[in-house]
Amino acid sequence: MPEKIDYDAKIPNNVDLSSNRRLQRALEGWQPRFMNWWAEMGPTLETHGVYLRTAVSVGREGWAHFDHVVPEEYRWGIFLAERDADRTIGFGEHKGEPVWQQVPGEYRADLQRLIVIQGDTEPASVEQQRLLGLTAPSLYDLRNLFQVNVEEGRHLWAMVYLLHAYFGREGREEAEALLYRNSGSPDSPRILGAFNEETADWLAFYMFTYFTDRDGKYQLGTLKESAFDPLSRTCEFMLKEEAHHMFVGTTGVDRVVTRSAELIREHDTLDIASHGGIPLDIIQKYINFHYSVSLDLFGSETSTNAANYYTSGLKGRWLENRRKDDHKLTDDSALLEKPRDDGTWTQEELQAILLLNLDLRTEYISDCRSGLKRWNKILADNDIDHRLYLPHPGFNRQVGINAGYHVTPDGTIVDEQTWQAGRDKWLPTSEDLTFVRSLMKPVYERGKIASWVAPPTNGINGKPFDYEYVYLT
Repeated sequence: MPEKIDYDAKIPNNVDLSSNRRLQRALEGWQPRFMNWWAEMGPTLETHGVYLRTAVSVGREGWAHFDHVVPEEYRWGIFLAERDADRTIGFGEHKGEPVWQQVPGEYRADLQRLIVIQGDTEPASVEQQRLLGLTAPSLYDLRNLFQVNVEEGRHLWAMVYLLHAYFGREGREEAEALLYRNSGSPDSPRILGAFNEETADWLAFYMFTYFTDRDGKYQLGTLKESAFDPLSRTCEFMLKEEAHHMFVGTTGVDRVVTRSAELIREHDTLDIASHGGIPLDIIQKYINFHYSVSLDLFGSETSTNAANYYTSGLKGRWLENRRKDDHKLTDDSALLEKPRDDGTWTQEELQAILLLNLDLRTEYISDCRSGLKRWNKILADNDIDHRLYLPHPGFNRQVGINAGYHVTPDGTIVDEQTWQAGRDKWLPTSEDLTFVRSLMKPVYERGKIASWVAPPTNGINGKPFDYEYVYLT
């Protein structure tokens, strides 16, 4: 597996695509369909050059190049991390055996399904964000939006390559369907619910890239452990690109909280809406919504499918090789917190292998708390006696054991009437959304930024904030 990427090929790659003419022709046939999808469903705002990061190798150092690129001319390609010839399967019933370079027949359907679900999320987020360029708060933010979008497009290519290369006619048909489904479509929606939600303002974009892209990090992390080596190497490189997406979310919310704190201090009131800032209670409602919707992406807490994927070696745990157990989980147990009809919580001890979704979700929640610490430190540093929080994992859930219950952000189980009475305090109302969207006025002048968000501490790749990150004319 070459570390350097061949950009002379029609489809940039480091998988020696030219040695497999049939696969090359199939992917070159899919390429114009992808470009049509990008033209129809990609970013609406037309640009003449965006300061984008492009992968030039898959090595640890110096893997990316920065330059102005017209998004439609971005060189999407197929990049896998280098192969470890000595790698063995790290978990499940095949633990210790050599990893697979081809798909075992008995696991073909399950592997294809995992790849399709992951692949479906990538174009979905581009579709959700296609209008955001029209209201970008700065050229810096506009550049970050395009970077996220082109890399989500590349991640789609990563999954499509696997479908074409290893799953025959069914794989090619699934690759076509990835472009047929569209986010929010009433007839052919995306597979997972969070990817059919609207991302209509920049606070929602920051929350999406913080919470929902962070779910993507953890899902990719479990697939990176896969015994199917091409999938593992694909996800390993995707994780490098995904890190920037979460950076956009983390620092984006940082900057919103910073600006709100400045306005609170300046006007000595938490009610800063009339001063053009986003009140902390609305920020909290956005956290509540995006966090709870993202938790649904982990699926049901108990899952025989996840257990089977683990036993078979298809999908591991987050940082599997750091776990201090036998990596088979046949005799291990774990506790599951469950709501009861009498309004109390109970715990049930179950086999750990049945609670792998819960295990992954627990790792994710711990990671999410890091952002809350950052944002609350900003408030504390500004002597503001208000703290943001993560709601209880049972709050506002549509998937799993909490889906049939009404759970408040503090974890109290209530009846439907009480829930409906409190809903507008916990989740964004139509008035909240209308207000936030009223602030979304584009700022395309170099070095300028919208009044509801603070400028970044640092620019991109050593450039200053007032660099011309995007050419618009």
